[in-house]
Amino acid sequence: MDAIHLNGLVFHAYHSVHDEEARLGQRFHVDLTCWLDLGPASHSDRYSDTVCYASLAKRVEEVVTGTRYHLIERLAGAVADALFDTDSRIQKVRVRIHKPGAPLPIASGQVSVEILRNKPAIT
Repeated sequence: MDAIHLNGLVFHAYHSVHDEEARLGQRFHVDLTCWLDLGPASHSDRYSDTVCYASLAKRVEEVVTGTRYHLIERLAGAVADALFDTDSRIQKVRVRIHKPGAPLPIASGQVSVEILRNKPAIT
C-alpha cells in the first residue's frame, strides 16, 4: 500500500493531566502516515486523484488545538479518527504525538505516543 507522510507538524495546545501544563500550554509535534492507493494519482497526475496534504494538516490542527485532552494517547486517537473522516480513500493511519515538554523526573528525555489504526469497518 502507498503512503503519504506529514512530519514535524507543530501546534501549541493545552493537553495534560497537570493543571499548570493545561493552563500554560506547550508545543506538541505530530507525525502522521496515511496509507491509501496512490496508483491513480501516480498515473494521471490529477490533483483529484490524491489526498490534499493541506487538508490533512488543517484537520490535525483542528483536533490538536480544538479540544483539550488529559492524555496524548487520547489525542492521538482523536487525530486518527479525524483523518479517516477527512478522506474516505485513507485505509490506515499512524499518528505519533511528541510532547517535548513532558514533565519527567530526570534531566533530559522526550515522550511520544504512537498509534496505528486501520479504517473502521462500516456497520
